[in-house]
Amino acid sequence: MRKTKKILSAVLASAMTLSLAACGGGSTTEPTTTAGTADTTAASDTTEAETSSTEETTVAASDTETGEFNIAVCLASEPQSIDPALNSAVDGAITINHVFEGLIKWVDDGQGNATLAPGQAESWEKVVNDDGTVTYTFKMRDGIKWSDGKEVTAKDFEYSWKRLANPETAADYCYMIDMVQGYAGVADGTADPDTLAVKAVDDKTLEVVLTYDCPYFEEIAAFPSTFPVRQDVVEGNEEWTYDPATYIGNGPYKMKEWSHNAYILTEKNTEYYDYENLGPATIRFTLLDDANAILAAYNSGELQFIEELPVDEVANYLVSGDLKIVDYIGTYYVCFNTEDEVFSDPKVRKAFNLAIDRNYIVENVTQTGQVPAGGFVPAGVYDAEGPGGDDFRTRGKDYYSVAAEDYEANCEEARQLLAEAGYPGGEGFPTVEYLYNTNDEHKAVGEALQNMWQTVLGVNVTLNNQDWNVFLQTRKDGDYQIARNGWIADYNDPCSFLDMWYTDGGNNDAQYSNPEYDALIDAAKATSVPEERMEAFHKAEDILMGQDNVHAPIYFYTQKYMMDDSIQGMYYTPLGYFFFGYTHK
Repeated sequence: MRKTKKILSAVLASAMTLSLAACGGGSTTEPTTTAGTADTTAASDTTEAETSSTEETTVAASDTETGEFNIAVCLASEPQSIDPALNSAVDGAITINHVFEGLIKWVDDGQGNATLAPGQAESWEKVVNDDGTVTYTFKMRDGIKWSDGKEVTAKDFEYSWKRLANPETAADYCYMIDMVQGYAGVADGTADPDTLAVKAVDDKTLEVVLTYDCPYFEEIAAFPSTFPVRQDVVEGNEEWTYDPATYIGNGPYKMKEWSHNAYILTEKNTEYYDYENLGPATIRFTLLDDANAILAAYNSGELQFIEELPVDEVANYLVSGDLKIVDYIGTYYVCFNTEDEVFSDPKVRKAFNLAIDRNYIVENVTQTGQVPAGGFVPAGVYDAEGPGGDDFRTRGKDYYSVAAEDYEANCEEARQLLAEAGYPGGEGFPTVEYLYNTNDEHKAVGEALQNMWQTVLGVNVTLNNQDWNVFLQTRKDGDYQIARNGWIADYNDPCSFLDMWYTDGGNNDAQYSNPEYDALIDAAKATSVPEERMEAFHKAEDILMGQDNVHAPIYFYTQKYMMDDSIQGMYYTPLGYFFFGYTHK
């Protein structure tokens, strides 16, 4: 292939993330940690709602004594991790986006939407080599520092990318950089992490070699897993993210306090190169899972931004215009544990899938414009033609009818499949459990599914909820039968939804394995020809959904939120990231 060169130093296009965020945390009271203080102070024994309204560190949208502008938001409850390499949820990614920054970052396009632009790298150069490999050379911005004042260098990025790929890190998202030359050997443990083709040429220059021309690589460079961490802080300290003294970032904000199961308080990072243009003096990430408490805190002015509210309040707030609905490229689905004795049978999985009345759920439960899902990859994901052409879902097919008038036919097929699996009318089918994280809406969806499966199939399904961080680990470990799941695009490409089901993939919660499927994912990643890539991805989805029936997609997401009308400057990407660092009154 002819060698070509392309210099990128301006704002890039495109929007697209991580696994699903939802308010669902614990109620255990743990110590409050304060920056620069070795001692800890026990938290009050009051409830979370009471604590959030009485703690001295509670912030409102404005501080009458100092004149400072502060903002308090609720994204979820206690996060599973805010280590950039280990996080796999959208709520954690939003927090990380405020404390760290990648080579490339998301900025406001002037319309409240996010677009890509230079971050810690002021410019980058892309060269397609004669052998088909691609070399990216990033030039670091002048004046970039960590929150403790030390200089950020290209070596910090080299260390962090190699840490991500290293199997000892056990990062679910290690495969996000599988296009980097040498990744395969590092990931399977046969090669040293230093063989990964990420190299700090000098303090200001980072070179990355890809095995092929990956069309979404710039989005990967803006993805939280590829953000830098400090080797001297991280190594030998597994608890580094919990202490503001060691949670050292290079982004616009830095952690000031973490009162576990109550809030994470961040403040402006005086070392950030764009410090003078930042908005709030503090951003308080309130950790709650009770939808009634969240709405009450918003209505009282304690919170200025929320994503969750009680299901029975949705219609009223939509009518009033207070509840906003925006695009969200993702799929809400039921995940079956394919290694479970009962759900190892594709016929059983398909029967449970067909028995779901998706129209009922989106019209009567969620009520915010979600679209019934006929496949796994959602609408809005680019196909071969890219932006402006038919998307992947339009080019693909529905694997079952989502039309309301076809639901009874789906139910009849579901009963027939269950009978073929050895359970006519549900006879002999054991009681199984549906797992979801604590959340008003997830509970309502679970109850609807429970009723549908009992009514249509004659099976008994119990419901079990867990705190958000516990739930994520339980699902990851495969310690469940059926679980609520959701996936938001990490970047705008079907690969974001399909490569996660590769055998032993870090986010393969279904414990699914099929060599034929893996081969198609490999084929898609081995070519830069758009038509060839998409053909392989469509065939892979045919196996995932049409043949093996691994999941039961329910709907394609929309994102709902409410924000104080007096606050301006928040921007958003359909990956699910909200940015509050430049908000103002």
